[in-house]
Amino acid sequence: MKIVVLEPLGVSGAYVDKLAEGLRAAGHELIYWDTKVTDTPSLIERGQDADILVVANMPLKGEVIEGCPRVKYIAVAFTGVDHVDLAACRKRGIAVSNAAGYSTNAVAELVFGLAIGLYRSIPACDHRARTGGTKDGLVGPELHGKTMGIVGTGAIGRRVAAIASAFGCKLLAYSRTEREEMKALGAAYVTLEELMERSDIVSLHVPVTDGTRGLIGRELLAKMKKSAILINTARGPVVDNAALAEALENGSIAGAGIDVFDMEPPIPGDYPLLTAPHTILTPHVAFATDEAMEIRADITISNIEHWIAGDQINVILSGN
Repeated sequence: MKIVVLEPLGVSGAYVDKLAEGLRAAGHELIYWDTKVTDTPSLIERGQDADILVVANMPLKGEVIEGCPRVKYIAVAFTGVDHVDLAACRKRGIAVSNAAGYSTNAVAELVFGLAIGLYRSIPACDHRARTGGTKDGLVGPELHGKTMGIVGTGAIGRRVAAIASAFGCKLLAYSRTEREEMKALGAAYVTLEELMERSDIVSLHVPVTDGTRGLIGRELLAKMKKSAILINTARGPVVDNAALAEALENGSIAGAGIDVFDMEPPIPGDYPLLTAPHTILTPHVAFATDEAMEIRADITISNIEHWIAGDQINVILSGN
């Protein structure tokens, strides 16, 4: 089979070659593109004779999928798959797997980078130190003793809870499924409304679905404490970011750390959060650590090997 990796995976070609030794020894061909293109014609040109496509977080439109008539399997080197046209995959009977779990530690760690950055005004402190200033007006709170509300208690949410517990935070949780691991950390499962009302820090860890799109809007933002901060390292559309910008502008909440937006960066200059006060914005980087990039490449090649062997894992769509 011909396997085409349509975009860089954040690791070297040599690393991919080593992972692919078994596939090549079995007679399969793997092409690794280490340059990124996003236009439909170029992507079709790369993948038109592929049996298997690999993408990370680059949008994979239906037009590209339709332009690659031999494709039977798509390995998504990412946890979320809302950037892949799954309807086009269903129509063709294409199987799809993801790389769930590769960035659990990476994302969880950035949550606390953003939270501490906001609490201790690290960007402003850096500017003061470089321009002859002092700490005046930049004294902030500690994480210790604060209540962290975790929305979504999958693998990343649970890792965030464990780190928060080590910082001495109290834990609230909201999820469709209550986890004993969370309860063992002392987390109390409550309604989303109660979590928003009681938390000092709200951290989001849910996928984008019809039920979560715009989940955190004006009504729930209005329930937050004026001293509370919101952290979103999940998916941008989970939050009504225009409403969030308004809440920050009028002081309804104290701050926000945002890694994900309604689109992939670069963010347009008129995007409302760019001028909202008390924010730290990062360009969808939570998942991107050296370790996580290697882990997702490992998982992706393993997914391909399992599918070829007739034992699909990390199933999003099973195909025909």
